[in-house]
Amino acid sequence: MSEQTAPIARHGHQAFEARHRDDLEWETIRWPGETGKMLFHPRPERPTEPNAGILRLEPGAHHPVHRHDFAQVWYILEGEFHIGGGVYGPGTMLFHPDPHFEDEFRTDTGGEILIVQYPGPTTGGRPIYDDRFNKASRKPIEAERTDL
Repeated sequence: MSEQTAPIARHGHQAFEARHRDDLEWETIRWPGETGKMLFHPRPERPTEPNAGILRLEPGAHHPVHRHDFAQVWYILEGEFHIGGGVYGPGTMLFHPDPHFEDEFRTDTGGEILIVQYPGPTTGGRPIYDDRFNKASRKPIEAERTDL
């Protein structure tokens, strides 16, 4: 399904945009066992566009505790995820305010999560696309910023 033309802007307001996940290739993400399709993401000409798309996680995917200054929402589409001592499955929505830390995360089943990361309303921290969601190759976890 291809990108279609959105309605024209009205009364000085911008029109919506539509993209389909099948029009994008899976990209390498910085954490082991994760790939993603960011249908929208910040870029120089649109710095406030959110990171919004689908994460696909293979069985065994994981990441350590780390922090962010932006805000984000996750919605679990499929699979089971161990996050911060709890177990969460399809239909669960998680909200991470700004600033926040992401607790230790792992999945034995694999699955998919819809994510939306947006500029922190209190911190001004912006989500990062380049070298996080479009990596040519992964660095070892120890080389990634995980400080709290």
